[in-house]
Amino acid sequence: MTDAVRQQTEIDRIAEGWVDTVVDLSPTLATYIGRDEANDRYDDFSPAGAERHVAEARAVLAALDAAEPADDVDRVTKADLSSGLRLSIERFEARWHLRDLNVIASAPQDIRQVYDLMPTETPDDWSAVARRLGAIPAAIDGYIATLREGIAQGVVPAVRQAREVAAQIPRYTADDGFFATLASGARAGASELPASLAGDLEKGSDAARGAYDRLVRFLADELADAASTEDAVGRELYALNSRRFLGATIDFDETYEWGVEELRRMVAEQQAIAEEIVPGATVEEAVAFLESDPARKLVGTEALQRWMQETSDRAVAELAQSHFDIPEPIRRLECRIAPTQEGGIYYTGPTDDFSRPGRMWWSVPEGVTEFDTWRELTTVYHEGVPGHHLQIGQAVYNRAELNSWRRLLAGTSGHAEGWALYAERLMEGLGYLDDPADRLGMLDGQRMRAARVVLDIGVHLGKPRLDGQGTWDAAYALDFMRANVNMSDEFVRFEVNRYLGWPGQAPAYKVGQRIWEQLRDAYASRRGDAFSIKEFHKRALDLGGVGLDTLRTALVP
Repeated sequence: MTDAVRQQTEIDRIAEGWVDTVVDLSPTLATYIGRDEANDRYDDFSPAGAERHVAEARAVLAALDAAEPADDVDRVTKADLSSGLRLSIERFEARWHLRDLNVIASAPQDIRQVYDLMPTETPDDWSAVARRLGAIPAAIDGYIATLREGIAQGVVPAVRQAREVAAQIPRYTADDGFFATLASGARAGASELPASLAGDLEKGSDAARGAYDRLVRFLADELADAASTEDAVGRELYALNSRRFLGATIDFDETYEWGVEELRRMVAEQQAIAEEIVPGATVEEAVAFLESDPARKLVGTEALQRWMQETSDRAVAELAQSHFDIPEPIRRLECRIAPTQEGGIYYTGPTDDFSRPGRMWWSVPEGVTEFDTWRELTTVYHEGVPGHHLQIGQAVYNRAELNSWRRLLAGTSGHAEGWALYAERLMEGLGYLDDPADRLGMLDGQRMRAARVVLDIGVHLGKPRLDGQGTWDAAYALDFMRANVNMSDEFVRFEVNRYLGWPGQAPAYKVGQRIWEQLRDAYASRRGDAFSIKEFHKRALDLGGVGLDTLRTALVP
């Protein structure tokens, strides 16, 4: 970050205004970036809400089109924000919102997950929680109306997603589920809440549970009867979603073939390391050997959380001294066990003022009590430093150059997840994965991401199966994934359902890594003897979370 504070421009003002509009249109997203003024509300998930969102996007796009950039920062902002707005308009015109339902990142999950980041230190905080709980019925009803409009127009999600989401919801609504536990466990610091507020939370919890039960009935009965039996979305919709997640346009056929070759390379690399661990062993035998080693195992979520935090703190302290310029506010990263049991590990960024730090969350599935450090070490680097936390924290910190949209809202999965995979390989090069077991764990994740490129494109574009027996479908995808990851079958099933319902997102990790590595190499070639990897990383991350086409233009014009 430069010492001089850049003067705000017309394009900055347009971008700042868009952030305020997004806060009004999407209070859930506002909570994620630390704008707490809308913490007691929800997005309008109805058809009218989608129409208002696209109308606002068109207005901002028109303003951007008429504005002239004052400098290179403006040129990046205009290019990236304009691209994102146009894409949101295209997705609306393609009626994607009428079928937007999946097992990981659609309204049913977003409405619940926002509570993970809401402040709960004071009675006023809990009052906002109570009001937001009370707003869930309207949010759910609006979402049902949107899906119902999709049924009327013949634009529906796959029946698999309807059934799987309906099966998820009882975890929220059970007597010992999320909403009941949230209300019964509410405290302000060490103090009990006023009786009236505790009552409001109880009423809000009951209202939330009732609304979600209503959603289950709609999904299981009305939508399931009308939903598509096809998981594949086809090339046109797939291209739209791929651009959303990458911020770049790619050749799917070339990328599919690259993914097949990358997967083969990962398998060969894993096999070589397996033989380092146990001479003559297969990958499966090496994994079994490591899983039986008590020295590489954590028991219980408390031990997992402590290990995550200690590993993260050590990486931050050491990398800040040697390989990265890490400002003080970014050096704080909280590692937490998520309040849900849905599986998955994820990161949430800091607020604008860093009063809420970046956080690494681990959602541990029910019944899982043991964790392998050799498998998960690379995950801490992926989610923390030098992965997501350094990447996102650096953008938030760069107030001197970037407007709020660039620091808090801009970005794609391809940029974020591609960087995080790039960071894993970087840590291998820096010596943090010298233990063959830890390298095998890293490659296990890299192999999974390569497999996802092949599976995702294969299913949604109807590619020929790798075994030559017809075309990709859900059953073959499940068998393919089982053969390429060393995870529980519950995890594998969830992952495959995720890919089937969220087209284009899963490949963004490995494809994003590929583009990051291509850009680094092109940048190094341009700089010649003057190339510094530290300078490249800082320049790239100081841009914020732009789309990958924008990143390419900014770094290697």
